[in-house]
Amino acid sequence: MRLLKKFFLLFFASLLFSSCFEDFDDNGAYAIEINDFIWKGMNLMYLYKEEISDLSNDRFNNSDDYASYLNSFTRPEDLFESLIYERQNIDKYSYIVDNYAELQQSQQGISISNGMEFGLAYVPNSSFNIYGFVRYVHPQSPADENGIKRGDIFTAINNTILNSDNYLDLLNLDSYSVNFANYFDNNSETTNDDIIELNEIDINLTKIYLEKNPIFLSKIFTNNQSKIGYLMYNRFLTNFENNLNSIFSEFKSNGIQNLILDLRYNPGGAIDNAVFLSSLITGQFNEEIFSSDQWNNEIQEFWLNNNPENLIRRFQTYENSLFLNKIYILTTRSTASASELVINSLNPYIDVIHIGETTYGKYQGSLTLYDSENFSIENINPTHNYALQPLVFKILNSIGNTDYYDGLQPDYLFQEFPANMGEIGYENEPLLNFTLDLINSKEITSIRFPNVNFFDDNFRFEHLNKEMYIE
Repeated sequence: MRLLKKFFLLFFASLLFSSCFEDFDDNGAYAIEINDFIWKGMNLMYLYKEEISDLSNDRFNNSDDYASYLNSFTRPEDLFESLIYERQNIDKYSYIVDNYAELQQSQQGISISNGMEFGLAYVPNSSFNIYGFVRYVHPQSPADENGIKRGDIFTAINNTILNSDNYLDLLNLDSYSVNFANYFDNNSETTNDDIIELNEIDINLTKIYLEKNPIFLSKIFTNNQSKIGYLMYNRFLTNFENNLNSIFSEFKSNGIQNLILDLRYNPGGAIDNAVFLSSLITGQFNEEIFSSDQWNNEIQEFWLNNNPENLIRRFQTYENSLFLNKIYILTTRSTASASELVINSLNPYIDVIHIGETTYGKYQGSLTLYDSENFSIENINPTHNYALQPLVFKILNSIGNTDYYDGLQPDYLFQEFPANMGEIGYENEPLLNFTLDLINSKEITSIRFPNVNFFDDNFRFEHLNKEMYIE
């Protein structure tokens, strides 16, 4: 796919835009250069181009008309937003950055973070106030060094109670004080009488450039003479493929019969890495279709007429492929994009036992566009650092399933309860315990599903939030 991207951008950039409008480079027009890049990139690549009249190929009569349009926008971000299709409902994901270096770092697992990964939910009996619950903490991060751990609850930042109006401003700060709380569930079957009260624990956290290892935990359980592999994978990053390969080498050498893939906190990432992981899980479907792309009409027509194979991704077989016919995948509402791709693309081939919550519901992929003649990083315009990350295709599995806007439904519903999170990787952790019982054919007892009204998560504050992208 990397070679495809390079050829793809080179071809279309030269084909469609070499002579459309005059260049602005010689005019010294800094702002209009950026806006020119934005419009041309979106006109060429945007998945929903046909829905945006301002992206029509015949939108402008001449160069003066085009320049006047570009100059009507005060900020590059304003132009970009004007070209987004139904921001609140359809395209919630395309975005623009003014520092592409941070975007590149995110694709390598480096982000500005204090290391505290958390979910947000409404306080019981409230539709306004919210609280945070820590899902896990990155080793050697500021959160780790300050003793924050999974299951910790907080209701305020800088002594200001969190609510749906202020949480973005408060949690987006580079430094803040976390005001922790105690959760009292009163041993009842409902959350209506639950109480969350501030305690006297306040911890100051400062965000740093933090490399986040997406492989949070891997281990092997032995139950009833059966070996079960477990992998919590929290983002799809191609620069960790050697690490994944080593883990699957251990799984294979130990002869595991079952695999639990924990994607409950995985918001997505690189598509190539999702194909790689799926091929390690299987192996018996070498060169079978993993997924296919559907781009905007112009691009789709070109590939169908010239090289339709470039619209397809295929399974591979690797030395450490496990050749499994069944897999158990754990999810929450934060499980998104490339994680959903793995579930959706494995489903036609093997028995995917989906346990947890309905996933997020994102089936579109994106691509980084830089301000250069072919939209690649080579020969980039040195006068600014803007880049685009627009949606450019939607992705289908081998039988055409896509558009799962409402998420993928689990086979076994299991909702995490912030007051009883358990320790990741321990057999008594509630979701893992349920899955192990299922694998070992134990009787599944009734499960309490507290009415936790999930609100958001910390991915909101990072680049590549719930993204699925081509590198």
